[in-house]
Amino acid sequence: MLSLLALVLIAMILVMSAAWAFGLRVGNAGWTDVFWTFGTGAALAGAALWPIDGEGIAARQWLVAGLVAAWSIRLGSYIAGRVAGHPEDGRYAQFREDFGANYRVKMAGVALAQAPAAALLAVSVLLAARSPHLGLGIRDGLAVAIALIAISGETLADAQMRNFRANPANKGKVADTGLWAWSRHPNYFFEWLIWLAYPVLALDLDRPITWLAFTAPVVMLVLLTRVSGIPPLEAAMLRSRGDAYRDYQRRVSAFVPLPPKRAQRPPA
Repeated sequence: MLSLLALVLIAMILVMSAAWAFGLRVGNAGWTDVFWTFGTGAALAGAALWPIDGEGIAARQWLVAGLVAAWSIRLGSYIAGRVAGHPEDGRYAQFREDFGANYRVKMAGVALAQAPAAALLAVSVLLAARSPHLGLGIRDGLAVAIALIAISGETLADAQMRNFRANPANKGKVADTGLWAWSRHPNYFFEWLIWLAYPVLALDLDRPITWLAFTAPVVMLVLLTRVSGIPPLEAAMLRSRGDAYRDYQRRVSAFVPLPPKRAQRPPA
């Protein structure tokens, strides 16, 4: 398993190096996310399908590879559609401004730092793919159900945001309808949820190592809520929307969808 994790890491270093070079060439670092999503999907699916002890590929390996591929294709296609022919994502535009003359070097660090994250996700995927449970059963069905709910929820959240932005009347406003009325980042919540499918497949109380299957959900939770997800995006929204977004923050949960609070009336 360690050798496969090393192969995933090496593959993703190559992918993210290409992402860095391509972003510099086209002047849009938003392609970093596209390369990472498709690259991670390919690397993790390939690792999941790697033969175990010279035997054939088991049904669970195909299932895990399928879940990874479904996640990667859906998310990667969506991000590519947002990046191609559009201005650079606000997070990366801010990097360009903050890094200044050192942009090329520091952006390489930003891109390459995402390779180890993919390797950590591979821990959960490999433990799920190599689970010793014979045949497919209830836990496999539960994992598929979690994945379908997550992909459907994220797809719906993305569609709602796309429709909101497409309406000229909403220019400069904060999207607070549909799933966005229950969470400020429902797409991130469902993006995190899909990684819980792998501990469901892998966890075995008689094998302590399988607790490492929670690596992926923990890593994604930290990345989305503390590093590259919510913090820079909310900072950008506060700069562009000001008090309207502050009011949105007061009313709506940051991550987990929850009933919104009532808007406070302004003082008389």
